[in-house]
Amino acid sequence: MTEFNADNKIKILVVDDFDLVRHGIARMLDDEADMEVTGMANSGEDALRQLRTQIPDVVLMDVKMPGMGGIEATQRILRQYPEIRIVAMSSIDVGAIPTQMLAAGALAFITKGAAVEELMQAIRMAYRGQHYITQSVATQMAVQPVHRQDKKLFDKLSQRELQIAMLLSDGQRVSNISTTLNLSPKTVYSYRYRIFDKLGIKSDVHLTILAMKSGLSEGYSELQDYRQQLRG
Repeated sequence: MTEFNADNKIKILVVDDFDLVRHGIARMLDDEADMEVTGMANSGEDALRQLRTQIPDVVLMDVKMPGMGGIEATQRILRQYPEIRIVAMSSIDVGAIPTQMLAAGALAFITKGAAVEELMQAIRMAYRGQHYITQSVATQMAVQPVHRQDKKLFDKLSQRELQIAMLLSDGQRVSNISTTLNLSPKTVYSYRYRIFDKLGIKSDVHLTILAMKSGLSEGYSELQDYRQQLRG
C-alpha cells in the first residue's frame, strides 16, 4: 500500500454489533482528513459478505460479537484478502483475547476505552503495515508469566477452541455454534469436550465462571466495578 495523502484516503470497514458504537466510531473516522468509512457491519458474517463487493484498506474489528467473533472473522478475512489490515478493538485487555487476536493476524489491538487519538494512530500505523498495541494490553502481555494460573488457562486453547469457548460462555447452543462456524454438531461437541479437558472443568456453567474470572468475558469487568461500588 502507498503512503496516504489527501487524495488517497484510508478506506475503513467498521465491524461492531452495537449500532451506537458503529455509527459513533464511523462519524469520528469520517472527520479525519485522511480517512473514509466505506462500510459498516454488525457481525463477522456481515463483514465477509460486504468484502465480496468492496475491499477496504483497514477493517476495524470488534473481538466479541454474537455468532462469528472477531478472531474467526480475522482469520477468514486474511485467508481471502491478505492485503487487508486488521485493527482489533475490545473492552477486554487481559487473558487470551489480545494474544489470540494478534496471532490471528491483527496488526493492531486497542481497547474501547482508548482515546480517539490512539484509535487514529493505530489505524494509520496498521495501514502502513506497522504493529500497534495499546499500552494496557502491552503491559498485561509483558507481565503475563507472573499472572495467576486462572488467567493463563485459556492460553492452552487453540484459536478454534477459544472461539467455541467464547460462544459457549455466552450461552450459545451447540446447534447455533454449528451453524455459525459451519461445523457439524458432532464436531462442536468434540471441541467442547476438548476444551473441558484442557481447562479441567466439567460443565458449561464452570466454563462461564472461569471465563469471567479470566477476563474473557466483559461480565468480569462489570462484576469488579459493582464490587468496587459496594466497597465505596
